[in-house]
Amino acid sequence: MGEGIFSAVMTGFTQDYLVPFILALGASVRQVGFLSAFPSLFSALVQIKSTELADLIGSRKKTVIFNAVLQSLFLGLAVVMIFLRVADIWVYIGLAVLFAVAGALLAPSYAAMLIDFVGVGKQGEYIGWRNKVVGFVAIAGSLLAGLFLYYSKPAGLLKAFGFLFLAALLFRIVSLLFLLPIEEQSLPQDKDSYFSLSQFFGRLKESNFAKFVVFSSLMQFTANLASPFFSVHMLRDLGFDYITYTVVTVASTATIYIMMQRWGRHADITGNLTVLKFVSPLIGVVPLLWLLDRHPVYLIFAQVFSGFVWAGYTLCSGNFIYDAVTPQKRTRCIAYFNFCNGIAICLGAFCGGLVLSHLPKIFGYQFLTLCLISGILRLLVGVFFPPFIKEVRLVKDVKGKELFLSVMGLKSIR
Repeated sequence: MGEGIFSAVMTGFTQDYLVPFILALGASVRQVGFLSAFPSLFSALVQIKSTELADLIGSRKKTVIFNAVLQSLFLGLAVVMIFLRVADIWVYIGLAVLFAVAGALLAPSYAAMLIDFVGVGKQGEYIGWRNKVVGFVAIAGSLLAGLFLYYSKPAGLLKAFGFLFLAALLFRIVSLLFLLPIEEQSLPQDKDSYFSLSQFFGRLKESNFAKFVVFSSLMQFTANLASPFFSVHMLRDLGFDYITYTVVTVASTATIYIMMQRWGRHADITGNLTVLKFVSPLIGVVPLLWLLDRHPVYLIFAQVFSGFVWAGYTLCSGNFIYDAVTPQKRTRCIAYFNFCNGIAICLGAFCGGLVLSHLPKIFGYQFLTLCLISGILRLLVGVFFPPFIKEVRLVKDVKGKELFLSVMGLKSIR
């Protein structure tokens, strides 16, 4: 848990501030799109080799530590460049790609290690609780980062980013120290559990898990048509300062982590698929809310709604993998899932950045037109694809209305 907490602070100091950083350097909308697309693309490409890396190193724990060290090196290099006043935006995008790639290579091994300690069937509530704790630490880090940038702006914004990323580096290093004493559970090697990416796609018609991956990838593609550009819209179009930007951004993140444990508890009873069928269409409503008003207070409420539905989707889409595959196949399935989703995220961000400047304006903003397109496509995916996927364990049959009332604490489904 200590590793997760210190790593979360690093995330809070970096995740929501990479785009503001390159905007401070004078980045274009297209470069923002590349910053969102390229890390996802290359992270996805290396995912299919992450299991081979773990096999080569001979330990999932050592794989996690090795890539965490690489993350530290890339983050440290970016800090040195900032203080040396290197202003090449493409170099920073390249470092962001390498940082993301290292994180992608450690993710399947780390996730598989975590679920080994928890056990399948009860992971919903535990991982929801863990994500809530770690998430609130990340939120606190993000709020501190926003305040720091706001009050440091007169003294030099780029230097402030340098100190912010330096602090992120220190927290990454401390998180590494917490990884060292963790004992890894070894799994027996099973040659029958191996399957290639082509074999995975070849079973698309009969594989329930493959259908789920297609659904998740399409959802990520439609969401990321607009998602990378909310920061640009707030900072450039609407002229928000860093405090307002941070509060609006954190409203969604905070709600996600508040609701994750509650969604997890219900998913353990009703099944992950029931939650996914309920929240997926609502994800399509999220970008449409941005068309109605642009006042910060309204956008905070819109972000709370976003966090509510994304909490259920994010938790249950991840936990569905743990239910659907055996422990021997788990690392590989997580890698293939991340590969497909990463490609979808990249394509979504790339297509959004490509068309954004060519779209007609709605209420004076081209971004709102992109929100409309993204929202409609999300609705189509969220309504039509989940019925093709089957629940993989015996669960209580609950209707969407009952689920919603129970999640809100108005009626118990137990």
